[in-house]
Amino acid sequence: MIFFNTSHVEITTFFLVGIPGLEYAHIWISIPICSIYIIAILGNCTILFVIKTEPSLHEPMYYFLSMLALSDLGLSLSSMPTVLRIFLFNAPGISANACFAQEFFIHGFAAVESSVLLIMSFDRFLAIHNPLRYSSILTTVRVAQIGIVLSFESFLLVLPFPFTLRNLKYCNKTQLSHSYCLHQDVMKLACSNNQTNVIYGFFTALWVMVAFMLIVVSYILILKTVLKIASPKEQLKALNTCVSHICAVIIFYVPIINLATVHRFARHVPPLFNVLMANFHLLVPPLMNPIVYCVKTRQIRVIIVAKLCQK
Repeated sequence: MIFFNTSHVEITTFFLVGIPGLEYAHIWISIPICSIYIIAILGNCTILFVIKTEPSLHEPMYYFLSMLALSDLGLSLSSMPTVLRIFLFNAPGISANACFAQEFFIHGFAAVESSVLLIMSFDRFLAIHNPLRYSSILTTVRVAQIGIVLSFESFLLVLPFPFTLRNLKYCNKTQLSHSYCLHQDVMKLACSNNQTNVIYGFFTALWVMVAFMLIVVSYILILKTVLKIASPKEQLKALNTCVSHICAVIIFYVPIINLATVHRFARHVPPLFNVLMANFHLLVPPLMNPIVYCVKTRQIRVIIVAKLCQK
């Protein structure tokens, strides 16, 4: 769809893409994709339900896990409409305003997840380094305040994205590179000066990388603290409380770093790699995080099994 003014023809509809070269198989590919979304939504809802209904889990670590589950739900629900439209109904078109709104929520929930993973690393450091003061420092009220501040700050960080994209002119190109809208993908289609978007996008990516580096620093401090523990058994026990979080960090940051690198520097990467990495970024963390935490966190696993046995 286009509309005319006195100086140019401006695009008002963008076109998303499924998996290049496999368009004929989209209906079959939609089966595992739908399964991933269903499992991810049910898994994160289960985490939230168990933590809410089980008083023994009303502790800082599990409150932060609830925040992680909420951000995963947000990521799944933000990308699901366009992904399923493409693979189920072969409907790749999306209006410009809907695209800008989608990229705002996707980047917003991704920023929230990055912040939650950071604060969870601080939580693990505090629990291992100063266990006697852990509960007095991270009270329920303080955890709630941290959650509100993190959410507000994360969405405030990406708030300029839809407005800066809306101010650009899109004249000829309409084909995006993914099954959903991303800021760095949309701004490349502009035929007007997008320097502001490039600079602010780089600043946002830098903020995410700073969060990742702070997580690394937290684990260096955790490792130094653990090595001071005399008993190897206690060392292993302390490190075991961090395994789930380390898995969540790897699952979240590896694809997002690869995706950012491809968009910024790799100009001749095959489109298939680009699409698969982007879908991995949004589909896998919400799917794997509840599985990892259910498998590795004994308290959650025992309660879920007990509730299933009751039924």
